Amino acid sequence: MSAVELRCNVAAPGVPLRHVWEHTVGSGHAPLALRADYQRQLARCHDELGIRHVRFHGLLCDDVGTLACELDKLVYSFFNAFQIWDALLASGVRPFVELSFMPATLASGTTTVFHYRGNVTPPRDKGAWATLIRTLAQQSVARYGEAEVRSWFFEVWNEPNLPAFWTGTQQDYFMLYRHTAAALKSVDAALRVGGPATANDEWIDDFLDFSEKSGVPADFVSTHHYPTDAFGKPGDDTEAQLAASERSVLRDRAHRVRGQARGKPVYYTEWNTSSNSRDPLHDEPYAAAVIVKTMLEATGLVDGYSYWTFSDIFEENYFASIPFHGGFGLLTLQGVAKPSYRAFEVLHHLGTELVASLTDIHPTVDAWVARDPDARCLTVVLTNHALPHHPIAGEHVRVRLEGAPRPTAAFVQRIDADHANAKAAWLAMGSPTYPSAADVEHLHDASRLSREPLSWHADDGAVLIELDLPPHAVAAVTLTIGAPVSTT
Repeated sequence: MSAVELRCNVAAPGVPLRHVWEHTVGSGHAPLALRADYQRQLARCHDELGIRHVRFHGLLCDDVGTLACELDKLVYSFFNAFQIWDALLASGVRPFVELSFMPATLASGTTTVFHYRGNVTPPRDKGAWATLIRTLAQQSVARYGEAEVRSWFFEVWNEPNLPAFWTGTQQDYFMLYRHTAAALKSVDAALRVGGPATANDEWIDDFLDFSEKSGVPADFVSTHHYPTDAFGKPGDDTEAQLAASERSVLRDRAHRVRGQARGKPVYYTEWNTSSNSRDPLHDEPYAAAVIVKTMLEATGLVDGYSYWTFSDIFEENYFASIPFHGGFGLLTLQGVAKPSYRAFEVLHHLGTELVASLTDIHPTVDAWVARDPDARCLTVVLTNHALPHHPIAGEHVRVRLEGAPRPTAAFVQRIDADHANAKAAWLAMGSPTYPSAADVEHLHDASRLSREPLSWHADDGAVLIELDLPPHAVAAVTLTIGAPVSTT
């Protein structure tokens, strides 16, 4: 096992570490929010991970019943939508409202997406669409109050640059956006609306040109990116796409989008370690390493980074039954935390200052040092990550923290093949499709983060820590100190 040497001056000024990964999390389909198990899992993500908003598809679909035509008259019903929003608010999170898909009575065509048949065609009557949005906003403000609804975000549609989600042209989308923004602002000019909600960071310049030239408000820019986007060749499987990707592609794309955004807030409203809803890596420590690396590399680049999704309670193609089936979620159907969930738990407990980013130094090992002045602690977060088919090995890491006060305690939390890895425990029990209550309790135990004491020593004004880091691993070393941490 080779050795990696890292050093930083922790007495140096830090930069703000905004927990952008906590702003929003994704979920598949609006009616799922009416399930009791969904609500329990969402409340847990709020309480344990600090999640503040949730975004999902299909609020305006026919199965929610927001708009119907009865005896040649349009009938509005927001009862189900409000039940959904009530459930979110009761869980401690607010909506990041994706305004989709097209109610059948307004649709210009019959093309649909997913098993619940969300209609993806433009409205045949833009005025009727605007009336729907205006009425929804009016009733929302009346029910929840101006101050509450102003804290929400209204995003127009989902991935209109992909034929699977929008049969119209770019100009058709811009007209939809124009009518939507006008309808929302007519109710309250302080309601936040944005887009273009595109896949693969596309249309951003075009969207902002349209907004500026037409005088149409755009309060934020939203887009999506997955590491599998635009890599590999047609017909490649997910592993081949990832192998052809770039190690810090999400950081590099976010940097480009920040430059395109013209000073507007940037929200990535979808991302995951791949765009495949049946990717085995979603359930494994690999995902945890990608998440920690991606989120900390996003410092200063984005205002929100929404992981898709918080739960495997998800049904775009069909509802799975196998606990570890490669789903997008942080939690399994049974609510067992995957390594990805534990990655967000590590991130949640970081401080508010980023002291050092020790990245691009080693082919697979990266490190960050975060400071929490209130809790009087420093945390060194380490990842060992490589894309599939790229070289990776276990590494012995030595970190020299120059200027660090003497710790009063030190512990490490690990996510790797042998730690916080519930899938490994499930495989060891024979991979039951329907685990018993006792099995699930065992999986909960296997998923937990543990605090292991870690030795350290002082040397010439520095604190030295050493540990082994397996492939596709996260290790968070927290040092508690007995006096306030210097920030000057």
